[in-house]
Amino acid sequence: MCLFNQVNAQTLLKERKPRIIITADPELDDNNSLIRFILYSSDLDIEGLVYASSQFHWTGDGKGTKWSVPNREYTRFGLNMCPCESWRWAKGERFIHDIVDAYEKSYPNLKVHNPEYPTPTLLKSKIRFGNIEFDGDFSKDTPGSELIKAAILDDKPGQLYITSWGGASTIARALKSIQDQYEYTTQWDVIKKKIAKKVVFLPSGDQDDTYATYIRPNWPDIEYRQFSDVPNYGYGAQLRAKPENAPYLTSAWMKENVTDRGPLGTLYRVWGDGKQMVKGDIMDYFGEAGKTTDELKKMGYVVWMPPQAKGSWLGEGDNHTFMNMLGNGLRAYEAGYYGGWGGGSANRKDNFAFGLADTSATAMANALSNVNNREKENTFPDFFPQAQQDFAARMKWAVTPKYANANHAPMARIEGPLKIMVSPGSKIRLNGFVSDPDGNTVSTKWWQFNVGTYPNKVDITKPDALQTEIQIPKDAVAGQTIHVIFQATDNGTPSLTKYQRLIMTVRK
Repeated sequence: MCLFNQVNAQTLLKERKPRIIITADPELDDNNSLIRFILYSSDLDIEGLVYASSQFHWTGDGKGTKWSVPNREYTRFGLNMCPCESWRWAKGERFIHDIVDAYEKSYPNLKVHNPEYPTPTLLKSKIRFGNIEFDGDFSKDTPGSELIKAAILDDKPGQLYITSWGGASTIARALKSIQDQYEYTTQWDVIKKKIAKKVVFLPSGDQDDTYATYIRPNWPDIEYRQFSDVPNYGYGAQLRAKPENAPYLTSAWMKENVTDRGPLGTLYRVWGDGKQMVKGDIMDYFGEAGKTTDELKKMGYVVWMPPQAKGSWLGEGDNHTFMNMLGNGLRAYEAGYYGGWGGGSANRKDNFAFGLADTSATAMANALSNVNNREKENTFPDFFPQAQQDFAARMKWAVTPKYANANHAPMARIEGPLKIMVSPGSKIRLNGFVSDPDGNTVSTKWWQFNVGTYPNKVDITKPDALQTEIQIPKDAVAGQTIHVIFQATDNGTPSLTKYQRLIMTVRK
């Protein structure tokens, strides 16, 4: 049975993987987000790991050139520290290289638990330095911008997801280079349409203003996914954590499941760990343990959030850009409004139109009403516990050489196609299948993911059984969609969850 389940699991893993490029600056939470990201490289087709600058981190040109942009952090908090030659960038910075090196040490174990993990050699070949010299400067090509440009212009199938964990200047440079090359040629219209269809921009804010000043004005048709309803992966998550989420942020949980887990755990940053990304950085007091806010200020630090317990959660503030790319069965990468472990689209009113087969005035009005109702109800599920447990399992894989000594997620499958047409008032019978590679007991649940354009609840009979019926409401309007999730959760340690999404569209 276990052999069958493992083979079945690998068959499901062969589904199309999203192509993704990471651009990141050397911020603490970028470091942590990248460690989580690299543990999900089995689910992704990684096209680039690119160093980027931002308003918070830039290296300078090494020639003594001084730089300053108004209203940056070096002019806040009573500071007046720039123009300066660099800002919060360590000499010889290589945090991406360090994480890939730690991955290389973990790879022999990781591939035992999932043979889809890419080789360290492949990941190393994807590392580039982008436009890192100055905040918002995209005046010249760099190895990073050239890598992004090549990926944008290639003919590989599928969309290309490009993240911006720091500033977007390297991405802006890639696009500017394409514009300079093709704008006055007969190919320009074709190139623009190709890029608009292909590229999805996944930002963590506009950290150097290049999206606002160049990308958006010149490339308005590139899809921009900014997520809301995001599980709190950021700095200070423990300050606002729900009771059910708080245990996953404690020093005890972090030590057991993350920081004591081998080479990758060693690089993972937590409160009071004695480290700094840049020696002497007055903004980075997170490595200090047992100090009060006043004590930290007397030491010369700029304290912008209260210190937390030693060893506790520090932050992974860029997770939302890639957590919807994961192969957990939610298929959240397929459309911004689908939603998943990275949240749902902040531009939901725009995105919901793409989910409509019928764009009549009636259907559109119902869809927008549904969006507004949901926003008032705030019914987006909180996936934080499932995400943390899955992260913990993969951290354990990294230090566990035997498959049988770690837990692995169950498989969930709905019989038949995953996009179907339905009629108002009809009943839809659904048959679910589950298996577990470790032989664990699996509990199941059918639930309505409230991201479809039908505004009300649907009736699901026997939601905890493998076989169920969905009653399609009589008031469903042609073109509206209903998203139903089949969820499977095992009883292993940690408990792990997989899903499969069914999308039903109401017939005309």
